[in-house]
Amino acid sequence: MPAAITGLPVRLRVPVLLASALALLGGLYAALLLLGVTVPPPAAPIEDVHGPVMVFGFVGTLIALERAVALGHRGGLLAPAASAMAALLLLTTGPALPGKLLMMAAAVGLLGIYRALWRRQPSAALLAQATGAFAWYAATLLWLAGLPIAGIVPWMVVFVVATIAGERLELAHVALTTPGGQRWFLTALAALLTGATAAALWPKPGTELFGLGLLALTAWLAVFDVARHTVRGSGLPRYVAAGLLAGYVWLGLAGLLWAGAGPATSGARYDASLHAVFLGFTISMIFVHAPVILPAVLRRPLPYRPVLYLPLALLHSSLVVRIAVGDAAGLEPAWRWSGVANVASLLLFLGCAATLSARSRRARVRS
Repeated sequence: MPAAITGLPVRLRVPVLLASALALLGGLYAALLLLGVTVPPPAAPIEDVHGPVMVFGFVGTLIALERAVALGHRGGLLAPAASAMAALLLLTTGPALPGKLLMMAAAVGLLGIYRALWRRQPSAALLAQATGAFAWYAATLLWLAGLPIAGIVPWMVVFVVATIAGERLELAHVALTTPGGQRWFLTALAALLTGATAAALWPKPGTELFGLGLLALTAWLAVFDVARHTVRGSGLPRYVAAGLLAGYVWLGLAGLLWAGAGPATSGARYDASLHAVFLGFTISMIFVHAPVILPAVLRRPLPYRPVLYLPLALLHSSLVVRIAVGDAAGLEPAWRWSGVANVASLLLFLGCAATLSARSRRARVRS
């Protein structure tokens, strides 16, 4: 996830990042409500917006901010600012029209960023990331049209998977020694997009195609991603590779569930599919890329230290318990408390990142 150092003032990026952090905390609070944990009730039904707040308000804001920095134009900040504000609005009002509209406007802004980047240098990787932005727009449009969150899940998945896969394609070009590698990537991406579209019209065959597309993209990542090689290294490269490869396992599991069993809009399989993608794959990517992205976006150090394995291990181990024991075996206490551990892994990561960054900054000042 490279981000060019540009003239975009850091003072303008910080409020956006802080707003996305607030969206994350609000989304985690909603997660505790959904898990049935006894917490003070909020003024608005924020559990109804947990998914959009986490996927678009938190992850989407981070991605849009990183792309805005790469663009290097102040106008690019409108997209992440809009998604962060939309998330905070949704957390304040619940699933009301203003928050949904602002979230859709953020997707349009991100598409504008990709259009400007495309004019600089078109590529298959950028096409995949723009496909992700389009999926964000489609998801919010369908949400505005009245579809429930479960009905827009395929588009939410396309947003994160196409965006992250496109960024991995940028780094995998050295491994693409034959044209077949890029054709495989684009064919899998097309199947994923077609499956998301078809799932809204013909739920069973569409969802199965969607799952097959996800499996094909996961297989591409497993074969061509440089993580296969860097996991044998040490330090930060090994940490990044470990998080990536673990994320691909979860992505493959979600693909198997959708391809093999078709659609699910509630219950254990729905919980397993969603959290395999949005926790096992997406949050794992964020954990391991943070030491690279934060210095590029904020010009603040986040040095790698082995302690960063702690939240990563807690994330994946608690997700194993949640899906294997809570969802598959139907043990509700295991599902609930492993879900709480999922939340704790994110908070632990925030604590580790803030501490490491502050210590590194103090050390630089002293030197």
